[in-house]
Amino acid sequence: MITKTRISVLPGQPYPLGATWDGSGVNFALFSEHAWKVELCLFDPRGRREVERIVLRERTDGVWHGYLPGARPGQLYGYRVHGPYEPENGHRFNPNKLLLDPYARAVGGRLRWHDADFGYKIGAKREDLSFDWRDNAVLMPKAQVVDPEFDWGDDAPPATAWSDTVIYELHVKGFTIRHLDVPEAQRGTYAALASPPVLAHLRQIGITAVELMPIHLFVDDRHLLARGLRNYWGYNTLGFFAPDPRYAATGDAVNEFKSMVKALHAAGIEVILDVVYNHTAEGNHLGPTLSFRGIDNAAYYRLMPDNPRYYRDYTGCGNTLDTTHPRVLQLIADSLRYWVREMHVDGFRFDLAATLAREAHEFDRRSAFLDILRQDPVLSRVKLIAEPWDVGEGGYQVGNFPGGWSEWNAKYRDAVRAFWKGDGGLIGDLASRLTGSSDLYAHNGRRPYASVNFITAHDGFTLHDLVSHEKKHNEANGEKNQDGEAHNLSWNCGTEGPTDDPEILALRARQKRNLLATLFLSQGVPMLVAGDEMGRTQGGNNNAYNQDNEISWIDWDLEAEDRAFLDFVCRVVGLRRQHRIFRRHSFFSPHGSGGGDKNILWFNPEGLEMSDAEWNQGFAQCLGMYLAGDAIGEHDERGQPASDDDFLLLINAYHETMPFQIPGFQGHRRWRIAIDTGDPGMQNAEKYYARGGIIPLQGRSLVLLRQIRRT
Repeated sequence: MITKTRISVLPGQPYPLGATWDGSGVNFALFSEHAWKVELCLFDPRGRREVERIVLRERTDGVWHGYLPGARPGQLYGYRVHGPYEPENGHRFNPNKLLLDPYARAVGGRLRWHDADFGYKIGAKREDLSFDWRDNAVLMPKAQVVDPEFDWGDDAPPATAWSDTVIYELHVKGFTIRHLDVPEAQRGTYAALASPPVLAHLRQIGITAVELMPIHLFVDDRHLLARGLRNYWGYNTLGFFAPDPRYAATGDAVNEFKSMVKALHAAGIEVILDVVYNHTAEGNHLGPTLSFRGIDNAAYYRLMPDNPRYYRDYTGCGNTLDTTHPRVLQLIADSLRYWVREMHVDGFRFDLAATLAREAHEFDRRSAFLDILRQDPVLSRVKLIAEPWDVGEGGYQVGNFPGGWSEWNAKYRDAVRAFWKGDGGLIGDLASRLTGSSDLYAHNGRRPYASVNFITAHDGFTLHDLVSHEKKHNEANGEKNQDGEAHNLSWNCGTEGPTDDPEILALRARQKRNLLATLFLSQGVPMLVAGDEMGRTQGGNNNAYNQDNEISWIDWDLEAEDRAFLDFVCRVVGLRRQHRIFRRHSFFSPHGSGGGDKNILWFNPEGLEMSDAEWNQGFAQCLGMYLAGDAIGEHDERGQPASDDDFLLLINAYHETMPFQIPGFQGHRRWRIAIDTGDPGMQNAEKYYARGGIIPLQGRSLVLLRQIRRT
């Protein structure tokens, strides 16, 4: 048993929090407002034996600190925190439980589940009001001191303009684990994302930013492991500073992550992290004591005011971090700045961001969380994306985040899905989504790029499954198909699941082209989910959060139709990149800018401008949108009036062919097809159309016409 300290301990400093190596020793600092005593525990290199237990005697503004001259990078450590064990008053201190430093930059080992990981005695009559005396140190991952030195060379952020951004959401493991051109030892890791074949694929599509699903240290739920499953998605964070080592091909996850970022930057690709600051892996009052709960439960978590034994749960995950507490806000801001300054990431997507912006209870656009990010000289300059909802009352906040934020636009997703599914009366809503959703974002001075447009995301059907299934098929999740969203706005094109019917297969392929063409021709920021460009399927599973297997992993062995679809996606993304008119910095001016010509017009199939009555017709499923390249109303990078080609987008969600008349514009204008989802081989690409001409717009198809300029 460890009874005394045998090494020199100096007072140290209360800031920065965490373990900081200065070249001579390590400063340790841990915040705990209600603790009586804090012990720093040092472990042998394998993390199996506690070799030193040091009482941190210095306390400044709630921060316990000490400096160890002899400590070095690689040192494994944890904390034991003494204080009241009074769950009914919100306190759950138990010094028998080794706790992970919330500021740990790296970790050694992984959590091994056992009843001893809980602060109370499982099975006791009084449940969490009981007290467990067992030591769990051997079961816990240990924080590790890191040396921040890294050769960044000439690395610089690509700093891609929001209007030019194309986001690619991916899972670090699932994206490359089956990629045969990646060295086997690297597949499924940070290193794989930096490999030449992966970078080539991203550049081929035209991706400007990868959005990595959670890579912060996370925990596999005990109940999932008991069923042979895993928390594959990773939305169960335990450490907000440490890259999860399970995605490292080497024993050094920190430097491997940095090397990945450096390689992506060299390819002109930004790195955005999907971050989960709304809750932690410790769950509800019956959850384990792994870090925050044992360090200071009453400070870190939102507790029920009338009974602090229980947690407010705006997240559906059992607990909610208390962003009204200044030290919790500091933790989040310190974590974000660390990832920008030390790890060179370019932005963040905040999971359940509405939770973070709640004050006493309600969402507040002027909350402390939103304020500190907006004024921060580092964080205000990176890309900030909100998932603008949570599961609590008043949690749906699409369009309500302040300036400086972009948002996942669920209204875009739903409108586009419903329109192409064949629902009538949606052309007005579709028009709003095509033009950047000004109804959601213009009211507070935001721009079209406040809208992150998406058809699919990690949560839900893949694109292929969206056009192949009307029902979810989540049996593999072990929850009797009760989990996952039941209302998906999907359509199977006539048969549920796999089929050999050539007509259905052709329709599904066309629907996929319709959906992604709409995505990339809309104003705003398009987000593509990894594998959707290659026909990835999850067999109808729309909640594959626990499927760390072939259900979720991307299959890179492509059939001919998958390669053809990939080529189509590359062509559409390339068209968007080449033409500024699809990447506007401001919303359209339908009445003309500064008294000039209108830069957008809407037409019915007769080639006439839409009337007010036609916008409200419940059966309308066909629409034309004209974009005037010589009346953009913006200036380019040189300060000159911006101009582009003219485009005419024709959309038909009706199941039969619609003859669409080319509007009678003044002057001599001829048009050529740039995209035709009914003609993926572009066999009619050289055919010209004059004003007044008729285009037979195939049922459920989209055609983009480009004006041929006179020479």
